Amino acid sequence: MANAFRKNACRGGRIGWLLPAMALIVEAGWEICRQLGGIYTVLRSKANAMVQHSGENYALLGPYDPPSAQIEFEEKQGTGVYHRAARKLSAMGIEAKAGIWLVPGRPQTILLDISSILPRAAELRYFAWEHHGIDCGGPDAMLDEVLAFGEASRLFLEKLLEEAGGEPIVAHFHEWMGGAAIPQMRRENLPIGIVFTTHATLLGRYLATSRDDFYDTLPAADWAVEAERHGIAPRVRLERAQAHGAHVFTTLSELTALECKHLLGRTPDLLLPNGIHFEHLPATHEVQNLHQKFKQNIERFVIGHFFPSYTFDLDRTLYFFTSGRYEYGNKGYNVTLDALAVLNQKLKAAGSDRTVIFFLITRRPHHNFHPDVLGSMGLMEELKLVCEAIEKQVGDRLFVQAATGKRPWLYELVDEYWWLRLKRAMHSWKTARNPFIITHIPQDENDEVLRHIRRIGLLNGTEDPVKIIYHPDFITTTNPLFHMEYGEFVRGCHLGIFPSYYEPWGYTPLESIALGTPAITSDLAGFGNYVMDHVEKPEEAGLYLYKRRFLNYSDSVTTLAEKLWNFARLERRDRIELRNRTEILSARFDWMELAGHYFQAHALALDRLKHSR
Repeated sequence: MANAFRKNACRGGRIGWLLPAMALIVEAGWEICRQLGGIYTVLRSKANAMVQHSGENYALLGPYDPPSAQIEFEEKQGTGVYHRAARKLSAMGIEAKAGIWLVPGRPQTILLDISSILPRAAELRYFAWEHHGIDCGGPDAMLDEVLAFGEASRLFLEKLLEEAGGEPIVAHFHEWMGGAAIPQMRRENLPIGIVFTTHATLLGRYLATSRDDFYDTLPAADWAVEAERHGIAPRVRLERAQAHGAHVFTTLSELTALECKHLLGRTPDLLLPNGIHFEHLPATHEVQNLHQKFKQNIERFVIGHFFPSYTFDLDRTLYFFTSGRYEYGNKGYNVTLDALAVLNQKLKAAGSDRTVIFFLITRRPHHNFHPDVLGSMGLMEELKLVCEAIEKQVGDRLFVQAATGKRPWLYELVDEYWWLRLKRAMHSWKTARNPFIITHIPQDENDEVLRHIRRIGLLNGTEDPVKIIYHPDFITTTNPLFHMEYGEFVRGCHLGIFPSYYEPWGYTPLESIALGTPAITSDLAGFGNYVMDHVEKPEEAGLYLYKRRFLNYSDSVTTLAEKLWNFARLERRDRIELRNRTEILSARFDWMELAGHYFQAHALALDRLKHSR
């Protein structure tokens, strides 16, 4: 392979470092080929841009998880450098499966079976202490798996060095679970450029969850004391060793950089903003057509859920939503619900004819769908079937009667059987109770969201213009309430609400605008923080920046409620124009625009490696 160099531009005007054109780039992560959290989305969506740039020189490295691999991974035989290294590792007794990840770009992927290393967990914990001063404590199932993956990753990279023929190698590790190989790689002085990216510090997540003043108290936090207090000291020590051992340490935003400085003891060298993969941008007319199509699916659910109790004008109804991992305070579910209560009062006081239905989509322990919720849907389908049968019968008979010159009455066109069935369906359809606020039977009746909804009194009463649907599961095509993918659901909504208090990046608002749905994001989210510095007047394109950092809770609620109120008063024409501008704005976050930041980090790692030897 030629050791040529080429200039990589960080799109958007920034010039990147010189990266060897034939450098081998390996990205290692715990969530490769298995969906556990946000890093899965990062690696999955970025893969196509990396393959476009580096082709067969790019590969991903992750732990082998059979259930996920069956769906996401295709094992393939090959003769390339990664396949040869995998076969060498397998010959040592550590099975390395080489193939492709079934995502756009179809990147080369190596999955390491760590089951053969796990019996050595006590030995790995001992060497962590002996070689690196990392006290791992006693047995810890998660930590043991992480250390085993780190050992398997290191051994694979050693085999890759043997097969690389002197070509430069960059190993880019994501999060503390993916980067356990770093300390030993540095101890052995392996000639590999090491990049470590923390998407959120482990300790930061714990502190933000337990404190309302996280950012105010962050500079004074004693990481060792806090790690012990939260019972995660061994993991935090390992994370700090990874951050300090990498040639290049990176994170996502200025907010997480501040967190790294105080909790990991190293300021990141570079920021790597997250992007999204686009197949293509729909034409302007397609944006509205897709919204209308999927909004009808949502309306089907709304009719089935609400109309047995009471009705409202669907043409004057707006659909708001939030979604993500269940972190009641960090994700801003609390401030969102309180702001909706304020919006409810504003709409009442103004005598507005608008209805706002808010969907809170997250995964929580539950038993099953509530039988009454499913029952309403079943009755709606019966009513719809009867109406369609009557419609067909009327259409066929009306033509015959009209063709013979008769003026028929409606009752003459429909069999008595269908009239009776319609009457029974309409009678069974109605109920005196309010629509449920939750679609499933929860395992925990003291769930924070449920308690909050009950406390603010938004219980889907007839008199309240703001209605709430708490859906404690993902939305998929197999979901009997919606029969649609999550992305289709987002397209059918009018506004996404993501007022995070702690969010290292935040893919949900980015996904929302990429699907043409305006969104609110917080300046305490990495994405919102990035937008604040890089996008002029984002509100004009449907991305509302909610400046929450220096607001107390009460002011945060008031500010968010005002934004919801202003959006709720937009007319249909205004929302259509906004939706078109929103999808255009999202193109600025295409990975083909942002991947250059990664190449800059890789080139810097190779440069530091060269000067350290």
